[in-house]
Amino acid sequence: MTLRRWLSPAAKLAVSALLLWLVLRKTDVGAAWSAISGISPAYLAGGIALLGAQLFICGLRWRLVARALGADIALGKATAIFTLGIFFGLVLPGAVGGDVVRMWATRRAGLPLSAAVNSVILERSTALAALVVIVVACEPLLANRIADPSGLWVFPAILVGGLVAAGFVMLLDRLPEGLRRWRLVRGLAALAADTRRLWLAAPHILPVFLVALVGQVSLGLVVYVFARGMGIDLPAVDVIVLFLPALLVATLPISIAGWGAREMAMVTLFGFVGVPAAKALALSVLFGAASILVALPGGLVWLTMAERDRPAAPSPGRDG
Repeated sequence: MTLRRWLSPAAKLAVSALLLWLVLRKTDVGAAWSAISGISPAYLAGGIALLGAQLFICGLRWRLVARALGADIALGKATAIFTLGIFFGLVLPGAVGGDVVRMWATRRAGLPLSAAVNSVILERSTALAALVVIVVACEPLLANRIADPSGLWVFPAILVGGLVAAGFVMLLDRLPEGLRRWRLVRGLAALAADTRRLWLAAPHILPVFLVALVGQVSLGLVVYVFARGMGIDLPAVDVIVLFLPALLVATLPISIAGWGAREMAMVTLFGFVGVPAAKALALSVLFGAASILVALPGGLVWLTMAERDRPAAPSPGRDG
């Protein structure tokens, strides 16, 4: 069991290391570091602030999902727990460690177990769906810049596959009644009902999806601000169109927190519009480092929760 537990993280670490090595061996690392260290402080602060605001957008998105499932969590609490999940997603070697911690913290905050688990799953899937939709919608803007556009079918295929998977999930409560004695089957049935409750009700899915779209575009704007600070003169639309496919690649569970995969994708995609590999690499590394910085308050949330759970010291006796 111990070997199996560490096999997947070890494989992802190897993939991240390999991809980073492939990028670094073809890139002027010194020039990349100069681009990072020479960024305008005002643009750096602006990008980090915009990235910090992303936490509130994600907290709002998650709260809307929870309310669609008949549960509720205050926006401040949702944002704090989301930050906690991001923090553990960066420090734990597994791919879903942050989401598991978020489920646990949500249950601890008083939500029913089913709502705690399903709201996290559906929030994550909605954010991913919004990202795929934006990438597919922007592909026509990217097609004329790619020497070989034959690979662009991948993202529409992911979108179609996601819709098929969502439809399959919605039918999981149609499993034979005899299987309901298994807790896993009952959990899947609850997920199916909650997925329909969210995705098939316009008053629920429209605001959630709108907030998800805003969140993904704002991530592209973070990279745009960083790019401006490094002297990369590209329109905001170009940066968003080029960055979001790289972000989608980084979400694939093949590397540690997207490291390596994101750098490889950004160096490739931004190269199509003439951005030097060193500056594209600098953008990717700076985005990853800023994401870690913004997630650090999640550690404080964890320490606060641990302090609250610590047993109180016994009061001194009065006798004597």
